[in-house]
Amino acid sequence: MISSELDHRRAARIQPGQGNLGDVNASTEGDATGDFSSGHTGRALRAACEAAGLNATGASLIRTGENALYALADEPIVVRIARTMDYMAQARKEVLVSDWLQGVGFPAVRVADVDNQPLSVNGHPVTFWQFIPGGSAPKDRVDILAQLLRRLHSLQLPSDRVIPQFRFGDRVKSRLEKSDAPVEDVTFLLERFESLAAQVRDLDFPLDPCIVHGDAHMGNVMLSDTENPILIDLENVGIGQPEWDLTVAAVECATAKLMSVEKYGEYVEAYGFDVTRWSGFDVLRQIQEIKMTTWLMQNIRHSREILDEFSARVYALRNGHSGRVWRPF
Repeated sequence: MISSELDHRRAARIQPGQGNLGDVNASTEGDATGDFSSGHTGRALRAACEAAGLNATGASLIRTGENALYALADEPIVVRIARTMDYMAQARKEVLVSDWLQGVGFPAVRVADVDNQPLSVNGHPVTFWQFIPGGSAPKDRVDILAQLLRRLHSLQLPSDRVIPQFRFGDRVKSRLEKSDAPVEDVTFLLERFESLAAQVRDLDFPLDPCIVHGDAHMGNVMLSDTENPILIDLENVGIGQPEWDLTVAAVECATAKLMSVEKYGEYVEAYGFDVTRWSGFDVLRQIQEIKMTTWLMQNIRHSREILDEFSARVYALRNGHSGRVWRPF
């Protein structure tokens, strides 16, 4: 029933907005780019909300990255729109993981009360999430992230198969295969990544496998209005090596210069392990650098600033790091 309704509504159009989509019901003739612009995702937002019985009017675009996130104006709900149907399996997993984490009492984002998630809308998997009153955790409270990860990594592994194995390379390859970045850059990144991925097989990991988040940076930590930390963005959760999660903060300090040495020290103290002292860290570091670069690569058509930052990162990966601060977007 939902699929037929959505097929009927595919002609619905949403005017591209600048943050707040107060004009979400406005009409426009098609999408000139066919990409992941706010106009394109706005149309998917409206169709998804109509199918779910929700009102998209006044929705605000929170951010666009791997997904487009919109906060609804009339309901405490965040709508998450994935780039392509290639991410449907991950969207299903994210819903299951959220339910499982709720069952074991772990503080993570919760699925909203919308049936049949994820929906398939205009070529995009769409999920609905409970809005978290409060805000993002302060960027300097790296101890909060470390403590959340320590708690996540200590969870008993589920006896069923609700959580799959962590696959560190899927997103990178998918991004590169679909990229319209310069061919020489895409080729370089893919060859470097495949070489590093082959080296991972020979690494001797010092920590035990566990539940890993897969994208463990401060942007994925919220503080509720009662100051309780909550972990969000569960689409990469899997069973794997915790060193992957710990490498994220280490690279933000060592490569991107987005975290000071002092703050990284606080992070290590709160977690209880310094991944940079492990002999295999350099391999994971280089993979994380490519992951950060290819994430940004998805949005190079959005602005000249993003394209310039992508080019600067690729240059650094080719020629060695100069200590330049990586510009976040």
